[in-house]
Amino acid sequence: MEIERKFLVTNDNWRQHITSSVRMVQGYLGGNDHSSVRIRVNNDMADINIKAKVIGAQRSEFEYAIPIEDAMEMLELCEKPLIEKTRHHVEHYEHVWEIDEFAGENAGLIVAEVELNAIEEEFERPDWLGAEVTEDVRYYNICLVTNPYSSWRACD
Repeated sequence: MEIERKFLVTNDNWRQHITSSVRMVQGYLGGNDHSSVRIRVNNDMADINIKAKVIGAQRSEFEYAIPIEDAMEMLELCEKPLIEKTRHHVEHYEHVWEIDEFAGENAGLIVAEVELNAIEEEFERPDWLGAEVTEDVRYYNICLVTNPYSSWRACD
């Protein structure tokens, strides 16, 4: 079970605290109304991920390593555009934040996520943390494929 909250980022203060970064490319295979199937490649590793299509902070998730050659072929089968991003890890108090800096069709979008042990777990909010978007489906990676950030209107 994954418990994760997602936020917008308001400034670049987090950049000075990056502990590691990894470039990722991911795509989505045909899912259904209940789940999504994601293929992700980062560096020389790849995985397949099945995640419940539930809006909110808590949902079922299954992830398995797959051969990189298979993943590259599977990405060709995925809906386009593929999601391109760099994931930065930033430690803040007792949590490691994953900050996704998107590229390609979603360039300009930066989202911070924190994984929690319990839905009601409290955490220290960094000064670069903006509005929570955990329940805004536009910020879900699977939605960024069909509705890329570059196509959003200013009033959305």
